[in-house]
Order: sequence, then structure tokens, then C-alpha cells
Amino acid sequence: MTGMHALLSAFAPIWILTAIGYAVGRSGLLGAQAEAVLGRFVFHVAMPAALFTMVSGARLDTFANSSMVAFAAGTALVCGLGFLAAGRLFGRGTADRAIGSMTSGYVNSANLGIPVAVQVLGDASFVAQIILFQVLLVSPVILALLDSGTGAGAGTKPGSGKAVVFRRMLTMPVRNPIIMASLLGVAVSALGLRLPHALAHSCDLLGAAAVPTALITLGLSLNARPAAPGSAELAQLTARPERTARAEVVVAVALKTLVQPLTALAVGGPLLHLPEHQLLAVVLCSALPTAQNAFIYAQQYGLDTRPARNAVVASTVVSMGTLSLATWTLGTTGP
Repeated sequence: MTGMHALLSAFAPIWILTAIGYAVGRSGLLGAQAEAVLGRFVFHVAMPAALFTMVSGARLDTFANSSMVAFAAGTALVCGLGFLAAGRLFGRGTADRAIGSMTSGYVNSANLGIPVAVQVLGDASFVAQIILFQVLLVSPVILALLDSGTGAGAGTKPGSGKAVVFRRMLTMPVRNPIIMASLLGVAVSALGLRLPHALAHSCDLLGAAAVPTALITLGLSLNARPAAPGSAELAQLTARPERTARAEVVVAVALKTLVQPLTALAVGGPLLHLPEHQLLAVVLCSALPTAQNAFIYAQQYGLDTRPARNAVVASTVVSMGTLSLATWTLGTTGP
């Protein structure tokens, strides 16, 4: 009962803030553009501040260990399968396949992973390593795919596509606030710099707004309404049959909540022979649901947000069972 109470306590803020966002959307309190405006605020302001604060204060050598190898193996496998499934099974383009990859393997490590780890494992040190891994290695790959899938060749003369792709890839760190903030954080950490208190505190305040605002935005998106005007491709994708849309979410959630933790278990146990407590940490963190970042990324790149939105909600529900199963099966004894 203690373990279940800990899980419910960790999940409660997610449901409450998402429900508040839904209620605000239904009431029309913030206007018709609230979802778009709050999404831009999260992507361009709050999330970069949170990432900069986290990376600049972290030791960058902390995620080079056997436990991270097991976690990375599960992440790489399901992200690859999610990318393939989105294209082969559901006919998605490169950018939407990147979102499919992210919904399949990008875990909710911060606002859910930390409280779960503290309650079940006794500390959140491994979660901090996962945050670094996802921010510094996984996110840039996803964002590069999103950028190439949505912006390559836009507004350019025919025949200059390859040159535009190359130029956009080179300039992406400057144009993308998520990557720029992460790189600045890496530089500050590597140089051992200490930020002035006023600047550090300002980043802390802005970063603290990222998760709650993202959850409110997610709740806003749950209100049924006609799809926003956009490209012909987007209009066609959002009009796909409901059965296909549901199948897309089912595949992503199955990869996220079942295949990823089972892969981590197989690699961390029989292959790497991790100690029991480390194996529990790897499997537990691999079983975390999809992060709401996937929805925010899809929204900001003008993609169909329904698969990411529904995968975030569904995986959060399913993960309550898989997290409980992992805890009860592998035990909760300390290191």
C-alpha cells in the first residue's frame, strides 16, 4: 500500500494540472489562442530556462555507467521502432515519425521520475543522469529530424534543397532555444562557472513554470474542436480514420510502457548483471510514461498533435500499473 500511495502522490499533480487546463479550455477563460500562446511560452522561454539551469549545475560525466547503458539500449530500441512504425504502419512523414519516436521512448523523467524515484528508490540520482542523457543526446536528434522534416527547402528556389538542409542543420543550435540552452548549460558546467545569484534565480523561476504550463497546455488541447488551418498535408493527416489514430497511440504506448522496460530488464539483468537496486532503478525509469515534451514539440512544429497528446495521457494511465509491477517484482530494497 505504501508503494501505491507513493505512485498516486506522484501522479496526482499531473492529473490535477491537466484537468485544470481542460476546465480552463472548456470555459474559454484564456481565449481561443491560449493553447498556442502557452505552448510557445513553454518551448521558447520556460523549458530552455529549466534545461539551462539543470545542465549548468550538473556533472557531465555522471551518465557514463552500466546502468545508463541498459537504459540507453531500451531507449534506442523503442525510439527506432517508434520511428519505423510511424512511417511503415501509419504513413507519417519524417517530422511526424520523429514525434512517433519520441512518444515511444522519451520518458517523463523530471516531474514524474523524480518523485517516483525518491519514494521507491530513496534518491533521484539516477533520474538526474537520465535527464542529462535525454537533454544532451536524445533531444538534439529528435529536433534535428523535426527541423529537417518541416523546414528544409522552405522559401527557397528549386534545386537548392540540399544546400538549405545543410545550412539549416548547421544553424539549428542557434535557431532552436532548447538546443541553445542545453549547449550554454554544457559550456557553463564544463568551464566550472558560477552564475550571479540574480541570473540563476531568474532562470530558476522561469524554469519552474515549464512543467505546470506544459500540463495546462496539454489539458487545453483535450477540448474537442476543429483542426487549426495549416498545410494540406496536415489537414489530410488530421482527417485520418479514428481506428488508425487509435492504433497509432496503442503502438506508441505499448512500446513505451512494455517494450522499453522489458528491454532495459533484459540488458541490465542477463547481459550486464546489474545489482538488484540498480536494475530496479533502470527498469522503473524505463517504465515511466511519455513526457509532455512530445506534445509541445509537435505543437510548435505545426504537426498533428493528437498522437502525442493521446500517447502522453494513455501512457500515464498505463504506467501506473507497469511501475507498480516493476516495484513489486524487483523489490524496493536499498543499495
